[in-house]
Amino acid sequence: MKTLQELYREGLASLRGFPRPDLDARLLLLKSVSLPPEALITDPGTLVKDRPAAKFKRLIERRSMGEPLAYLLGEKEFWSLPFLIRRGVLVPRPETELVVEAVLRLSGGGSERILDMGTGSGNIAVALAKELPRSRLTAVDISIGALRLAGENAARHHVRNIVFIHSHGFSGLRRGAWRGRYGFVVSNPPYVSAKDWMNLPPGTKRYEPKIALVSGKTGLEFVGALVRDARPFLKPGGYLIFEIGFGQKDSVLALFDKTWDEVRVESDLAGIPRIVAARRS
Repeated sequence: MKTLQELYREGLASLRGFPRPDLDARLLLLKSVSLPPEALITDPGTLVKDRPAAKFKRLIERRSMGEPLAYLLGEKEFWSLPFLIRRGVLVPRPETELVVEAVLRLSGGGSERILDMGTGSGNIAVALAKELPRSRLTAVDISIGALRLAGENAARHHVRNIVFIHSHGFSGLRRGAWRGRYGFVVSNPPYVSAKDWMNLPPGTKRYEPKIALVSGKTGLEFVGALVRDARPFLKPGGYLIFEIGFGQKDSVLALFDKTWDEVRVESDLAGIPRIVAARRS
């Protein structure tokens, strides 16, 4: 048997070249041995049995092949909340928190009807449901698996003000009861072009769902449909808020006509235009 410290050093050596090999090795080791986070510091000489040691080595091998850490841990933090994550669902990114921030700022913390288009793990919807407990949310996705996971995350965080709907875009919502009712339509849409997909990190291309990343040839196909189709579902003065990719600002702004006003773009911490917020006239 080997000690915690020995296994950690082996994992660290295998992950050299990754952005945070120390963090990856530590988290995967703690997951494998089911010990508290401080164990590696307070009890580095603890002997690890063969089965958890073998589990750790398998996880390190998968990580060394580029599999996202969130899939290996089964969890990813978003909005300071732990979200269950599985293969087939996009891993939440920190910059998407800007969507949540924009809704909270524009809503004033009141009661709202909010539609989350392409909810994935439910990270945006659950974060908003926690922050705006008097609001009612509708979370939509084309993937049944994603909706199941989003439902699990909603239950995990004890939010009951979200309705989950299986739909391709807005098609499942084209009924009178849904139209003109929402104060906000939000989305982290696929916005990667077919060409840019080829330049993404190998781990992203190999493991994350292409349908949640790639929109089409230009990368704006889903965004264009979102701008066109969201408007009838917004009440007058309602907001469409969504994430965009690098270099897309001008092309996305060109999609809006005079039926929208106060179209604004906000940048992320790297200074990249990242969030579009447009108000229905």
